Order: sequence, then structure tokens, then C-alpha cells
Amino acid sequence: MSVLDRIGQKLLFTFDPETAHGLSIAALRCGLPVGSRTARDARLKVSLCGLDFPNPLGMAAGYDKNAEVPDALLGLGFGFAEVGTVTPSAQPGNPKPRIFRLPADEAVINRLGFNNEGHAAAEKRLVGRKGRSGIVGVNIGANKDSADRVNDYERGVIRFAPYASYLTVNISSPNTPGLRTMQAREQLGELLSRVMAARAAAARQPPVFLKIAPDLVEAELEDIAAEVTHKAIDGIIVSNTTISRPALRSSGAASETGGLSGRPLFERSTIVLARMRRLLGPDMAIIGVGGVNSAETALEKIRAGADLVQLYTGMIYAGPALPGRIVAGMAHFAETERLKSISDLRDRHLDQWVSRPLN
Repeated sequence: MSVLDRIGQKLLFTFDPETAHGLSIAALRCGLPVGSRTARDARLKVSLCGLDFPNPLGMAAGYDKNAEVPDALLGLGFGFAEVGTVTPSAQPGNPKPRIFRLPADEAVINRLGFNNEGHAAAEKRLVGRKGRSGIVGVNIGANKDSADRVNDYERGVIRFAPYASYLTVNISSPNTPGLRTMQAREQLGELLSRVMAARAAAARQPPVFLKIAPDLVEAELEDIAAEVTHKAIDGIIVSNTTISRPALRSSGAASETGGLSGRPLFERSTIVLARMRRLLGPDMAIIGVGGVNSAETALEKIRAGADLVQLYTGMIYAGPALPGRIVAGMAHFAETERLKSISDLRDRHLDQWVSRPLN
């Protein structure tokens, strides 16, 4: 981390996490902070689902919930940015405080509950960037009080298909009661059928990804793989935050309820990633998320079966220059190992990660 990043982090950490998040969004809107500019390297390009990603590193959903700064994020060095989660109606989310830093673990616990300004606000901003280059995905969710949550996802597909590079169906947040039950096979089958029908009816048909939780057992992963394959979903994002609590060094906040993200999530999310790759085969698009905080952790996700990777919490602790450093590190690795493409690295450690137990 640079001296500037350390100063910025120290300043932001004087504020509560949610205030600090708002300040970081405001800074990006104003053109600050400036990340390290990394030259494009052809070896890092990934072509997936009809999209050409300049590099495999993306900003995960949850940071830019309201599609305020996707282009500023791309300017930090990310190959793509995912905005949201966006729900049809605006909602405040769960009571504050609802974000907790665990600095000793480079982790965060959140129980935000899909707080966002709703479809209309996000759509207005995305309309405003139409025609610009850069891959921007839209993560869609359901309102907490919705009488028909599947319909909320259909509405998200219809609303954002004209603007999204891809759509992500998020049914894996632990902070909306009952949402994760939609991962069960019968409910998932209905959801995916209706989502794909809504996409088929749209004038523009972006790829659709499904974002799953890391807190799944083998039988549940098998059911998800079967439904994703049967319904011809374009890809899987593995994974959301975890409700499990691996050994943590931080005290106090570690006992808070909510989803845990950051470095402690790396192992479990990568095991689930590898198992999904084994279940889905070599052709399904998979994005690996969870604990990415360096070039090496990003590369290891690819070795475990990911085509692309995303981060969020890692930037809280390493600063806005992190994506540029990771992309530069990946390019250096490709040069050192004489790779023609970073995708040549995929699956090299698949067996190793599949063999690890899901504790």
C-alpha cells in the first residue's frame, strides 16, 4: 500500500464504515482518488459470453449500489464493474449500525439488506452512460416486503436489459429474510424459468449470471448446477458473503450477525467455486469472488476454475490503487510464465481445491 493509500485509509477509518463508504463514492464522483494507470495487456483479455473483458478483475456488487460511479471504477483499473443490488422499489435496508470492520482479519460483516434507491434511479444513471465503452453489469434483487419476489427479478431483467452488459440474479444475500431459500431446487427452477423468459422477451438480451452463497452443501450445489444447466443460464458467480464464522482474530464485531466478507472468505468460496466448475464442466462462465486482495489470490481463483474474479472488501483495506496493482501483477505473472493468455491458467489447481472439505 502506498503512503497516499495509507493516509486515505486512516482518514476514512476515523468515520463509521457506512459514512466512509459514502465519502468514497463522493470522491469517485469528483474524480478522486486516482488509481494507478495500468496499460492494457492483450494476455489479460478474456472473451466470455460474447463480451470482451480487457482484464479479468471486476468490482463486485455491493459497492456501487445505485450505479453512481461505474465509469470511475473502470478508471481505477477494473476490467468490469457490477452495480447494485437494485430492487424495484427504493428501500432503506436494515437498521443501523449494519457494517462492521474486522481490521485484524481484513474482513467486514454487513447486514445492509439491499438498501438502494430503486430501479428508476439506477436506470436514469445507466441511460446517462449509454454509448460509453466499458463492461458494466447490473445486479438485481427483490424487495424485502415483495408479495412476489420472482416477479421482482423479472422486472429487473425487463428494466435493465437495454443497458446492462450482463445481469446478475442475486438470491444469495443473507440479509433479506427468506431470500436464500430461493436457491432450493424447486424455487430456483421457477425463478430461472421466469427470468430467462423475461430476457427472451426483451429487445436486447444480455448474459444472465446467478450469484450463489458459499454456505451450501454438496447436494445443494448439485441441484443448482442441474437447474443452471437445464435453464441455460450463462454463468455463475461464486460467491456472496458467508454466515459462517471461521476462526477470527478480531473481537467484538466478530459476533455481529450478517454476511462476512474479506480475507477469511477466500478458502471456502474458492472450494465452492472449484466444486461448481467440476459440476458444470469447462464451458460454463464462472466468476470467483471472496477474499481477493492481491494478484496471487486473484490468480488462484483462476487456477481453481474462475474465468473472471471480483473484489470489494479487499479495496477497503488496501485502497483504490489495489485494482491497478493486481492487474499489473497479473500482467507480470503472464510475462514471467510466458503465458499467451491468462485463461491458460484456469483449472490448474482444480483438483486440489475440489479435494478440500466443505467445513
